[in-house]
Amino acid sequence: MASTEPAAGNPPPRPARSDRSAWNLLLAVPVVVPLLTFLFNHDGPRLAGLPAFYWMQFAFIPLGVTCTAVVYRMTRKRG
Repeated sequence: MASTEPAAGNPPPRPARSDRSAWNLLLAVPVVVPLLTFLFNHDGPRLAGLPAFYWMQFAFIPLGVTCTAVVYRMTRKRG
């Protein structure tokens, strides 16, 4: 009869890892938002002389970093 306990010196098998989390959906924000160019494809308002299209593209960089950092912090394994 086979024993379910690990042999001496062998660690017990780890449970299957699951990376499924609702927090991972937040990673879609920095991918989808810049694709919605119809929301900001215009000249005004200007910021420091830059048309809205350009300065909003620059604003999406911190948005992507923030989303990635939040997902990392909320989904990392503790312990």
